[in-house]
Amino acid sequence: MQAVKPLFDYPKYWAECFGPAPFLPMSREEMEALGWDSCDIIIVTGDAYVDHPSFGMAIIGRLLEAQGFRVGIIAQPDWRSKDDFMRLGEPNLFFGVAAGNMDSMINRYTADRKSRSDDAYTPGGVAGKRPDRASLVYSQRCKEAYSHVPVVLGGIEASLRRIAHYDYWQDKVRRSILMDATADILLYGNAERAVVEIAQRLAAGEPVAAITDIRGTAFVRHDTPEGWFEIDSTRIDRPGKVDKIINPYVNTQDMDACAIEQAKGPDEDPNAARVVQLLPSPRLTRERTVIRLPSFEKVRNDPVLYAHANRVLHLETNPGNARALVQMHGELDIWLNPPPIPMSTEEMDYVFGQPFARVPHPAYGDAKIPAYEMIRFSVNIMRGCFGGCTFCSITEHEGRIIQNRSQDSIIREIEEIRDKVPGFTGVISDLGGPTANMYRIACKDQEIEKHCRKPSCVYPGICDNLNTDHSALIQLYRSARELPGVKKILIASGLRYDLAVESPEYVRELVTHHVGGYLKIAPEHTEEGPLSKMMKPGIGSYDRFKQMFEKFSKEAGKEQYLIPYFIAAHPGTTDEDMMNLALWLKRNGFRADQVQAFYPSPMATATAMYHSGKNPLRKITYKSDGVNIVKSEQQRRLHKAFLRYHDPKNWPLLREALKDMGRADLIGNGRHQLIPTYQPQANEYQSARRKNSTPAGSKKAGKPLLTQHTGLPPRSHDGKGWEKREQAKAAAEARRQSAGGKGAGKGSKNRRPVAPR
Repeated sequence: MQAVKPLFDYPKYWAECFGPAPFLPMSREEMEALGWDSCDIIIVTGDAYVDHPSFGMAIIGRLLEAQGFRVGIIAQPDWRSKDDFMRLGEPNLFFGVAAGNMDSMINRYTADRKSRSDDAYTPGGVAGKRPDRASLVYSQRCKEAYSHVPVVLGGIEASLRRIAHYDYWQDKVRRSILMDATADILLYGNAERAVVEIAQRLAAGEPVAAITDIRGTAFVRHDTPEGWFEIDSTRIDRPGKVDKIINPYVNTQDMDACAIEQAKGPDEDPNAARVVQLLPSPRLTRERTVIRLPSFEKVRNDPVLYAHANRVLHLETNPGNARALVQMHGELDIWLNPPPIPMSTEEMDYVFGQPFARVPHPAYGDAKIPAYEMIRFSVNIMRGCFGGCTFCSITEHEGRIIQNRSQDSIIREIEEIRDKVPGFTGVISDLGGPTANMYRIACKDQEIEKHCRKPSCVYPGICDNLNTDHSALIQLYRSARELPGVKKILIASGLRYDLAVESPEYVRELVTHHVGGYLKIAPEHTEEGPLSKMMKPGIGSYDRFKQMFEKFSKEAGKEQYLIPYFIAAHPGTTDEDMMNLALWLKRNGFRADQVQAFYPSPMATATAMYHSGKNPLRKITYKSDGVNIVKSEQQRRLHKAFLRYHDPKNWPLLREALKDMGRADLIGNGRHQLIPTYQPQANEYQSARRKNSTPAGSKKAGKPLLTQHTGLPPRSHDGKGWEKREQAKAAAEARRQSAGGKGAGKGSKNRRPVAPR
C-alpha cells in the first residue's frame, strides 16, 4: 500500500507555544483566557461539544491542536443568520464544517419520514437544534460571514453525499453536496490524514484551489487534467464511446494486459477483422487513472444508471487498488480522489492519546447529553468493518480495513476513565467499535488485501484468506478486567457472530466474563431473499452461535440471553419472507418491543436497490432481474406488524394479509398458528400487559419484560403463559359463538368476535 507521511511527523505550527487547552474554546472570553487573539481553525458542528474521542469534532479539534494550531468550536449555531458563525471572529486558515456524528436528516427524521421528538446529541435531548442538511447550511453561512475564508466540509453527512445520491426524504437524486454547499473541498471517511495535510499546506500559504492531490478528498474541476488516463463508465456495464476503454468490473490485478474495445461505426461489419489495442496493466497507471461515472443529470433521470454508478463506486473502495472517480454536474466535474490510506496502530494511538477532557463543555452546565451518557465509560478499540452489509454506511465512511489501537493505548484510556471521569462505578460499558470482534483481524497476505475487490470478507462465507484469530482480543479482555478499580468490562458493540464461532475460546471468554445478562446480535432476517440483498449470513450461523452461547453460559452458571435484531421492509423482502420470520420468532419465543424498518441512507448499496429496483451486487443491465422493493406505507406497516405479531393492535392488519396470501391456516388458536381469531378491546389488552409485566422492584426484577426482545419464552407475573391465556380466551369465545351467543363467560362483553370474510 502507498507509503504516507505519519501524522506525528509534521512540523508544528508556531502557535504550539500556547499548549493544549482544557477545552477548545467556544467563546471570545475563553479565547482571551487562553491568550489567543484569533483562531487558526474554527470547527462548526451540529452536535453539542463533548471533549471525548467518540465525537468527531473533539477528535479533529484535538488532533489539529496537537499540530500546533489554535482551534475553536462553534457547536449547534443558530443557522438562521450569519451572526452566530462570527462569534469567534475570522479564522486565519479555514472553517471545518460537519453536520455531527450522524447525517442530519437521519438524526431529525424517522424511517417513516416523521420528525423525531428528541436529539441524542443535544443538551437535554432537545430536538430542532440543527437544520435539515446541516453541513450544507453551515457551509453557506460560513461563506456569508467571511466569503474569502476556505470552507472544508467533512463528517459522515459529507462522506455519504459526496457524489450524486438518492435522497430518501425528497425521493429524488440530489447533486453532490459539494455543489450545493459552496465549500472549497470535501473530506470523506476518517479524515485525520487529509485535514492535517490541508491545514499544514494552507498554513504554508498554498491556495486551497491548488490542493487536488490528497487522498480522501473531493473537489470541483472544469476538466480532466493532462497526463490522466480516463476510463469511460458512463453507460450500463458496457464500454462507452471513448477510444480507450477498460471494463471497471474486471479484476485487473489478474491481468497482465487489458484488451480495449474500439467503438464500432454504424456500418461496420461485425465479422470483419479489427485492430484491438493492448495497453499495459492498469496497475502500472492506476495512480493516474480516473473512472468517469454517469453524469448527475443521467443518474437523476435513470434509476438503473444510478445503480450502475453505485456499483462502480463500491468497487473502488479498497485503498490498495481504488482509482479516482469523476462525475459531471452540468458543466463542472466533481472529482473524488481514492480513499485515504488506513492509519497505522501508532497513528491510532497518537489520535486517541490526545488530552481529551472526556466530559461535555462546561457551558452546558448540568444538562444531560444522551449520546454522551451512553458512551462516557466506553472505549473505541478499532475502526472499520469488512462485513460489507449493504444497508450500513461503515464501508463508505470508515472503510473495510481494520485500524487497530495497541493494547497499551486502550489500557491507558481505561485507567484514565477510572481516575478522571465523574460517576465511574467500576464498569466499562464497552470495548468495541463498528463491530465488537474484528480487533486485529485482517487478510493473511497484504498483497492479496491490496488487490482484492470483494465487497465483503465474510459473505457469502468467510474468505479463506481472512485470519480469524481472536487471541489478541481475548488477551485485551483479560488485561482490562485485571486492572485495579475495574469491576466489570461489558461488550455492547454489535457482535459478528459468524466470525465469533470460528473461535470457541473467544465465545467462552465473552460469555463467561463480558455479558451483562443480555447480548445484542443482529441476524437481521431468517430468509435467504432479504439476507442475500443485505449480504448477511444465513440463520444457521445464528443457531450455531446460540448453541455455543447457551453452552458456555450454563458452564459459567449464568442466566444470560441473546437479543437478536431484525429489519423490516429491506429490499429483497416479500410479504412471505416477513410471515416466515414472524413464525420463526414465535417458535423461538421472541417478542419485539421495538422494530427496525429499513432506512435508505445516502449512497448505501441497499439504497440503490430501493431506488432502482436493481441489484448493484451483480452486473447491471436494463434486463437484469429486479429486486422486490417495499415502498408503500401500507406494505411497510405490514412488514413491521409481522415483527410485532404478538401485539393485538396488529392482528386486524395481519388477518387481512394472511387471508390475501392464502395463509388463513395461520389464524387460530393452535400452537403453530401465528395470531388468534378473536380481537380484545384496548382496555383488556392494557390490563393484560400490566398484569404480565415484571415490577422493577420485584424479586424477578432484571428478567425480561413481556414484550422485550429476548430469548425467554413469554411468561406472566403469576407464572402462567400469556399465550395459554390467549388460547383459552379464544376457545371460550369460539364456544360462545358456536352456541349462538349463549353461555357467554365472565368478561365476554368486552370481546369483539371477528366477522367472517
